[in-house]
Amino acid sequence: MTTLQLQDLKKSFDDVVAVKGLDLVVEDGEFLVIVGPSGCGKSTTLRLLAGLERATDGRILMDGRDVTAVEPEERNVAMVFQNYALYPHMTGRRNITFGLRSAGDFTDEEIEQRLEQAAETLDITDLLDRKPKAMSGGERQRVALGRAIVRDPDAFLLDEPLSNLDAKLRIQMRAELTKLHDQLGTTTVYVTHDQTEAMTLGERVVVMRDGRIMQVAPPQELYDSPANRFVAEFIGDPAMNMLDVGLDGGRAVHDAFSIPLPVGERGGPGERPGSGRPFGGRRSAVLGIRPEDLSLTDRAADPAVEPFPATVEVTEPLGDSLLAHCSVGGSVVKIQAAPRTDVRPGDEIEVAYDPARLHLFDPETGKAFYHAEGALAAPAEVNRVGGD
Repeated sequence: MTTLQLQDLKKSFDDVVAVKGLDLVVEDGEFLVIVGPSGCGKSTTLRLLAGLERATDGRILMDGRDVTAVEPEERNVAMVFQNYALYPHMTGRRNITFGLRSAGDFTDEEIEQRLEQAAETLDITDLLDRKPKAMSGGERQRVALGRAIVRDPDAFLLDEPLSNLDAKLRIQMRAELTKLHDQLGTTTVYVTHDQTEAMTLGERVVVMRDGRIMQVAPPQELYDSPANRFVAEFIGDPAMNMLDVGLDGGRAVHDAFSIPLPVGERGGPGERPGSGRPFGGRRSAVLGIRPEDLSLTDRAADPAVEPFPATVEVTEPLGDSLLAHCSVGGSVVKIQAAPRTDVRPGDEIEVAYDPARLHLFDPETGKAFYHAEGALAAPAEVNRVGGD
């Protein structure tokens, strides 16, 4: 196991800057997930850690040792690729042990012992004599993991390893990867574009955009207290609703509603009653409300909540819920309701909200400056470009 540290890490390809000054620490034994849209720099970051790309500037440290210029084979990390990278003419056994035999540092007995342990851990003993063409996608993925495990690396680096699997198998493999990490305890950096994988696998999650870190936090904190509008809309499915509002006397004012914004000890600077400058004197904001924090109702269950009118435009039955797209004063708002809620396009309804689940973002920078009481504390570990 090892600690990984990135210090002001940069990577350029000609005129394209793929990674823009990352500062990040991966703790010993941690399962860290890097997530973001295509082209955000997450895979490039992983390849920099592996030594497959050379940094343009900055440093990479492993347990305090500078490995920025160290060759991949000298870093003692194991990488698992999206396409598995198995040799098609070799059996599972030879694919797993090929690297060990090529290194020449292990006896046949040591190699067989490592192979047996990895095969037992991954339940792939029956795959050892098959070639990749005779394996399913999930079986190939296990063999690729076995090849990484036998090396007994200081860190695992996984680049979109489940993206080629069907939905059901991805769910199964997520659970198996979690169990594998619990068993081995090896420092792991996992890259994905799938926010569900990020939220279910990561002890902490790094959200990237355009080569920069937008936020680093445990999954629940990302969901409850997004540092900026990008994180708020990227994490969560369906995405958070965003509405342009005015701020007037501690209320969010929209054409269709005027919502009081509760303030408690977790409010941001200038938000407490008596400050004289609610919300730091801001007069406008973007109000964020998640679809699951809204409800279709003919009256608010909480008398303190002031429902607002909406018109149902489209409904999407999802089995476990009903997603209603509604018009609210010229804005479109998604509401996640109970699965058999009886609403149809054209219905005039009233919408209630959870007053403890409201968020405000700066309309210019995208930075969050308010999370209603009930959300977690202010976002942690946001780098210096943590805006939208």
